[in-house]
Amino acid sequence: MKDKQFYAILLAFTGLFSLSPFVLDDYNLHVVIVCLFYTMMASSWNLIAGYTGQVSFAHAAFAGIGAYTSGILAAKAGFSPWVGVGIGVVAAAVLGLGVGVLCLRMGGIYLSLTTLGFSEILHIIITNEYEFTRGTMGLQVPGLIANYSKSAYLYIFLAGTLIILVVIYKLIHSNVGLNFRAVQNDERAAASLGVNVVRVRVLAFTISSALAGLAGALYGHYLLLVTPEIPSLNQQFLVLSMTVIGGMGSFVGPIVGAFVLEVLSEYIRAYGEYHVLVFGLVALLMARFFPKGLIGLLQRRKAGVKMAAA
Repeated sequence: MKDKQFYAILLAFTGLFSLSPFVLDDYNLHVVIVCLFYTMMASSWNLIAGYTGQVSFAHAAFAGIGAYTSGILAAKAGFSPWVGVGIGVVAAAVLGLGVGVLCLRMGGIYLSLTTLGFSEILHIIITNEYEFTRGTMGLQVPGLIANYSKSAYLYIFLAGTLIILVVIYKLIHSNVGLNFRAVQNDERAAASLGVNVVRVRVLAFTISSALAGLAGALYGHYLLLVTPEIPSLNQQFLVLSMTVIGGMGSFVGPIVGAFVLEVLSEYIRAYGEYHVLVFGLVALLMARFFPKGLIGLLQRRKAGVKMAAA
């Protein structure tokens, strides 16, 4: 995708969603906002899983770090929520850097298990701590704007999504992005050409963690309540499912997966938490039979039509 095409699509994306408050009621605006939240989460997780091949199960945990850091500073220390969001992003990045330095030398299944353990430990601490996080009751936090409005939050989340998408696009189309793909395709070959494999992994992990922190902080202030559900494994597996089903390793795939699965989940929410299980099973089937996801299926169908026309 060329830069001009990317910015043209981004402009159309922005224009389309900017009109949403004029045609949608509050419930449907909420669905769109949640879709944008998952777009931020899935796209940022795809940065490490899809472009460097590092499967981390701590992404939702970093979103929780951003949400709780911002929420605690705003609710208990009197910080402006916007300042809290910025500090939450920094906190997620710093912890992501620490976890990355400790874990990314291992790679493979060891990285996945270590990040899974980190995520579960963080979730247990948040759930059982009461003074600061309020445990399972959740921490009430102020909103980002004085007069709560779903229309205003839609524009805030749209801006956050655009920032994250631009950052990821510029990153993967730079020399750093070439290093990401080199590490993903063949670590030994990349190292033999002078690429510092561990440094590349840590950089991707840190940036991805910071972006997750931004998504989590915005989401907490939108809900006005930060709960242990944000850094839960259910959240992590939902993000994973969206990325895999949409098309891991592609720029558009996580966006498509986030919107398709979130809209679908609204129709099957009556089944409770089982919808996460359903998405997990679908993700496994897609990874096994259609590893490039929905985007890959569309590309194959398009190629088939061209061949038939020729």
